Amino acid sequence: MLEDQSCLVSKDCQRESNLVACMNGKEPLVNYQEHELVKRKLPNKSDAFNKVEVTLSLGNSSASPNEQAGKKRHAGDNSDSSSLIHAIGCDNSIGCLIHCSRSDYGAIASLNRSFRSLIRSGELYKLRRENGVVEHWIYFSCQLVEWEAFDPSRGRWMHLPAMTPDECFVLADKESLAVGTELLVFGKEIFSHVIYRYSLLTNTWSSGMRMNVPRCLFGSASIGEIGILAGGCDSQGNILSSAELYNSEAGTWKTLPSMNKPRKMCSGVFMDGKFYVIGGIGGAESKRLTCGEEYDLEKGTCREIPNMSPVRANAATSDAPPLVAVVDNELYAADYANMEVRKYGKQNKAWVTIGRLPERAASIYGWGLAFRACGNRLIVIGGPKGGAEYIEVNSWVPSEGPIQWDLLGRKRYGSFVYNCAVMGC
Repeated sequence: MLEDQSCLVSKDCQRESNLVACMNGKEPLVNYQEHELVKRKLPNKSDAFNKVEVTLSLGNSSASPNEQAGKKRHAGDNSDSSSLIHAIGCDNSIGCLIHCSRSDYGAIASLNRSFRSLIRSGELYKLRRENGVVEHWIYFSCQLVEWEAFDPSRGRWMHLPAMTPDECFVLADKESLAVGTELLVFGKEIFSHVIYRYSLLTNTWSSGMRMNVPRCLFGSASIGEIGILAGGCDSQGNILSSAELYNSEAGTWKTLPSMNKPRKMCSGVFMDGKFYVIGGIGGAESKRLTCGEEYDLEKGTCREIPNMSPVRANAATSDAPPLVAVVDNELYAADYANMEVRKYGKQNKAWVTIGRLPERAASIYGWGLAFRACGNRLIVIGGPKGGAEYIEVNSWVPSEGPIQWDLLGRKRYGSFVYNCAVMGC
């Protein structure tokens, strides 16, 4: 996570979902660690910031409306100010805001309407992306349609609003992908495929969006505001070779060149500016594929790469898709059969074992275990063996040396991870 301590950053601020409570009265995400009234001064290099004080009510405030109004006047609140932080001007205000942690945006949004509008419109996240400021949060489901979020840098858990799908969607296979400020959950209702979309900006779920070729069991990955989905099955069970690009800012789907081989239960990653589809099941006999496919988005081409799948060819077709992740443009895989971590050599196109998975990370033929890239970290999320009803989030930063897993968090929630996605914005 990138954080500039000189610009409106406070280490124990409320998470970003409080933005929703400030703007439209909806209930914010539940933070299990904060229930007190916190008063703080927002520090900055400029003395102007030292004149601004914000009182955050993280539980129930006992202050009367008159007292609250007095505090606003004391803090110099300008509800209709177009300059954001009046003393330093609009441009300087935005320059500071893009370097704040998005956990603090709920607090910042309470300053005035201009802050709230800037954050809720999504424009601030676009400016963050243009300036290379990205934070990664993990979103996962261990209870079918219930979703949790985890901030790995602050170790905070948050509960998303409940989804309201039909029973068919609850029981059907689902895939997930975080793109921009959206979490997409793909599944099937009684008569058709459906996509549920969670918006970070409004803290709400919606449905109704459709891709050009509805599919399930596909490989996918995202970078910034775009995501790519490749392969999978259509509603008749036919294995697909087609692929699509989703732009979350425009809300559009674009058909990409087809892969060389139809495949389902494959995985997708971005690496070196290109999109890769890895492994899967395909062919006339629906066997495990050992090859991968490389999409060059600039050239608009797709080529096959042999021996790119880390899953052994004799693995059962019922096993999970390849558990792969990219950190610092290096490709890693979780070998769930041998509890090992492997790394892909780009030059010799071979996989080599570099260490062990966390010993308590259990799975059922790879199912129920999440292996994801989260910024400069590799993340493993899973429950222990024996059916204990809790999960652990373990992290390793490859740039810091040989594999040594750090336990970032543990939560009593359920030990089987159905879906997992990482949102970077």
